[in-house]
Amino acid sequence: MFVFAIPNVLPTPPGTSTVLGAPLVFLATQLTFGRRPWLPAIVSDRSMSREDFHALISRIAPWLERAERLLKPRASALALPPMEYLVGLICLLLALVLVLPIPLGNMLPALAISLMALGLLERDGVWIGAGLVMAVVSMVVVSGVVFALFKATIFFFTQVLQ
Repeated sequence: MFVFAIPNVLPTPPGTSTVLGAPLVFLATQLTFGRRPWLPAIVSDRSMSREDFHALISRIAPWLERAERLLKPRASALALPPMEYLVGLICLLLALVLVLPIPLGNMLPALAISLMALGLLERDGVWIGAGLVMAVVSMVVVSGVVFALFKATIFFFTQVLQ
């Protein structure tokens, strides 16, 4: 999930969140129901050139090394079933938000998913907790954006088009 969520934390071209969010929905659904991670062949059989992979690794390696120093098994009750399934459900809801074409609505949910994915990988409940806090913040912000878009649409049709 981390691989598909982390690119959405940075500003990306429109449509990226939809393309990368679809596998996230798939993987989060599997986590919710306690299944082993599996992707369809159309996604899992994809590859990248050795040079591109090396460039990607060289760019993210320093960041991953810092994260590895901070990640350690602690408060692991959040990273084990049945809490792991609840985390999967929250990631599924965030992934569904990520797929929607909401302006600036993909960064915070992607960050929350990334934090929870790293926490699950290392069985670090502290990072999962940080991801859960970020999930609440992101849902508040995204719902505010959706509410503002809804109000702007109502205003447009009632006041401007009269």
